[in-house]
Amino acid sequence: MKKEKNIFVYVMSLPVGALESIRKYGKANKTKYRVMLIVDSRAKDKKALADYEGLDILLPVDFSKPGKIAEALLPYQNEMLAITCRAESHMTKFAAVIPHVPYLRTPSTESLEWATDKLKMRRRFALYDKKNTPKFTLVKDNSKGERTRIKEKIGFPLIVKPANLAQSLLVTICYHEEELESALRTTFRKIKKLYGENKRGEIPNVMVEEYMEGDMYSVDAYVNGRGQIYFCPMVRVKTGRDIGHDDFYNYLHMTPTALKKTTIERAHAVAETGIHALGLRNITAHVELMKVDDEWKIIEIGPRIGGFRHKLHELSCDIDHSLNDILIRIPKKPIIPKKCKGFAATLKWFPKTEGRITKLKGIKKIRELTSLVDMSVSKKVGDRCHFAKNGGKAVFTVTLYNKERAKLLADIRRVEKLIDIKIAK
Repeated sequence: MKKEKNIFVYVMSLPVGALESIRKYGKANKTKYRVMLIVDSRAKDKKALADYEGLDILLPVDFSKPGKIAEALLPYQNEMLAITCRAESHMTKFAAVIPHVPYLRTPSTESLEWATDKLKMRRRFALYDKKNTPKFTLVKDNSKGERTRIKEKIGFPLIVKPANLAQSLLVTICYHEEELESALRTTFRKIKKLYGENKRGEIPNVMVEEYMEGDMYSVDAYVNGRGQIYFCPMVRVKTGRDIGHDDFYNYLHMTPTALKKTTIERAHAVAETGIHALGLRNITAHVELMKVDDEWKIIEIGPRIGGFRHKLHELSCDIDHSLNDILIRIPKKPIIPKKCKGFAATLKWFPKTEGRITKLKGIKKIRELTSLVDMSVSKKVGDRCHFAKNGGKAVFTVTLYNKERAKLLADIRRVEKLIDIKIAK
């Protein structure tokens, strides 16, 4: 008897809201879908099925043995409908599963590799269109000869970054050789440990690229098996450097933007070139862009949903981002309303300096703001704070929504004025 294809598969992590979206979709289609989570059986923090509320199938797999992956998936081959992975740090495990689900619509393992290694990514971008990407080079060591080569090839200012880490870890801007020497010394000292902490299986590599001065934006895009792209609304991004901090973390995300239609179309064209350069298909891509005067350049492209996008797009435009990430892999056309109903923003707050928190005030007043949706506080008085580039976490994260853009901007300003954090160095 032919089995019904009704299993949605997640690799390594089950994102917040994913189960809810699938249940809602199943109810609308009068179909009972099941959700499977594949996890690494070698993980130290093992969880049971009961630990995942609403999950149908928990499948522990030894990712070090391809035969074990195939053996574990075999009983479900004729029932799986789509497979996804939402965490960039787990893309190597997603790539390990792909050969064993040959009849599902997936990205290629090569495209995942190109999209998670920034050096290989830059090489692909340059191959397709050099003007859309900054100058870059791999760094071998911190010798004087290597720094001279970097200075001659890239020039200052420049960015030092690991090839495979996310969340601005070890990303440093350098304006002269002394800063370059210091940044490389710190990066080479810490990189191996941070790769381990972030579960990156790649060989740690350091690269340098030209610093781009401009306004940062990002856009998530659903890519089907034919390379057709459906774009979500664009997001304005402000970094820690934009507010005077010596750090590159994404301080503010706000959507939709105030960009003109023609400007957005030019951004989409550049993003499309980058997506096709990486050969991404059957996937949601997260594209980071820099608007330099009237030109758009690609910062990087990730093979996954962008941070906070599920909540921001749901609030502002009624887009179910988690569901669309699955639909594009079935494949079905993603559901994107033509008009947005309001404006949403997320702020991640880091102190201006590193050290121990001696004073933390304003949290209670922020919770009273009209635009507040939710707020999570991860630090308290006495805790130590580090910059994102050094592996630190935000003191708090706040999500805001308002039907009127001016009122949302006013509450963002109130957050910035209300918070009072003192740091003892």
